[in-house]
Amino acid sequence: MLTIVRPAVSLIVLMTLITGVAYPLVVTGVAQVAFPEQANGSLVYDDQDKVRGSELIAQNFTGEEWFHPRPSAGAYATVASGASNLAPSNPALATRISDDAAKEQVEGQGPVPLNLLTTSGSGLDPHLSPAAADYQVTRVAAARHVSRETVQRLVVANTESPLIGPAVVNVLALNQRLGELRVGQ
Repeated sequence: MLTIVRPAVSLIVLMTLITGVAYPLVVTGVAQVAFPEQANGSLVYDDQDKVRGSELIAQNFTGEEWFHPRPSAGAYATVASGASNLAPSNPALATRISDDAAKEQVEGQGPVPLNLLTTSGSGLDPHLSPAAADYQVTRVAAARHVSRETVQRLVVANTESPLIGPAVVNVLALNQRLGELRVGQ
């Protein structure tokens, strides 16, 4: 019996040390050396070195003076991240989208871009398409009493072109730059 149990226990202890201790330490060490910013959460700081969020997680911005992110099924909470799981045939989804479209509608600008009405797979996507950001420029400029061109330049300056995929605008970074604007700029 001991000839069977001893190798089994030894193997469990060895694999626990390899996969539960050594491997995580090696991966963490490599990540800290090769990608320190990403390994530490891609945190965004303000002028007083206070953490304002992460480049990787959407935040809820309300009010006419801010760019709004995509809706979140989990109220922008990381613990409850995920899609809404409402089927296209579900009346609750149609009602939510209709309500959001009415809130986001800007007079004379046509239909609201889909990015501003649908949640992402995680419910925490911090990016919008440039078209969805452009759609909000007039509203934000009017609320902040700055020129539309000034706000448009901020959108262009905060548009990222990833190696793979379409161009995107990080809403947190854009709103941070927006907060630095002075009236009349």
